[in-house]
Amino acid sequence: MTKHNSPTRTRRRQHHSVDRPQTYADIRQRRLRTDGGQPPVVVKIGGAKAVDPEGAVDDIAALVESGREVVVVHGGSTAVDDTLERMGIEPTYVETPGGVTGRFTDEETMEVFAMVMAGKLNTELTTLFRNAGVDALGLSGVDGGLLTGPRKSAVRVLEDGKKKIKRGDHSGKITDVNSDLLTTLLDDGYTPVVSVPMLGEDDDEVLPVNADADRSAAAVAGALGAELVVLTDVAGIYADPDDPETLIDSAATPDELAAVKDAAEGFMTKKVMAATEALEGGAPAIHVGDANRDAPVSSALDGAGTRIEASALADNGEITQ
Repeated sequence: MTKHNSPTRTRRRQHHSVDRPQTYADIRQRRLRTDGGQPPVVVKIGGAKAVDPEGAVDDIAALVESGREVVVVHGGSTAVDDTLERMGIEPTYVETPGGVTGRFTDEETMEVFAMVMAGKLNTELTTLFRNAGVDALGLSGVDGGLLTGPRKSAVRVLEDGKKKIKRGDHSGKITDVNSDLLTTLLDDGYTPVVSVPMLGEDDDEVLPVNADADRSAAAVAGALGAELVVLTDVAGIYADPDDPETLIDSAATPDELAAVKDAAEGFMTKKVMAATEALEGGAPAIHVGDANRDAPVSSALDGAGTRIEASALADNGEITQ
């Protein structure tokens, strides 16, 4: 068994509020390494069928071996849908009045969601990392109160052109990240592999609820002041979603970020939303890149795909909310 030796210390548990405004000074001070000042990296590995995680696993193993701190957050909506359908349950998706499509998670779906995400997929991915020589530790947003926030039991939806309230949802909005837990694991040499569900606060109790994996990764990146790499099945964000030749290389100004938001369609809408939230939370940069290229994480960090800078939100030295 590998031993993890660390100095005895007295810790006060720290939770990072996702909504707390950050200055650039705050960002620079959080989790900078002494051997070169590189911030940690949060890698979001998508759950689409077209995404093969093994290339990312080997690349992350190399980054960890080089001394870079990495936290992995994974999705898995396709596997959840496949499991629901095998059980004879039809997955339900709804559209918000703002045009964003997301899963409606009733009680039965929530049970399957937790089983597949925190059980099957997290265990499988953690095992892949350990086979690659990474001291990976799998955990869900429930464990240690890693990802917490209020439960949303009712959601506003758009059905047949009409706005309605749909009740019985088991989802939540992440407002706090237990950054002390992640810091402890990173300090002791572990690579956390994180999955939703999150811990939803509902009156006087808490319960596991669904949360979007991209936005979960964004919350973690903001809490650690980490660069966020979002791996997906395309090369980055395209100005014309149907034309890969229109890849947007970078966005470093508010106008360029607005152009990125205008270009995002479909599944990319939430990824851009997550990128914005990560920057607002304290991440210095976001990278959206192709999970299936060689060394996908290192390539993204080196400039492949689309890079969104914190300066895209800058206003007199402070990150705007």
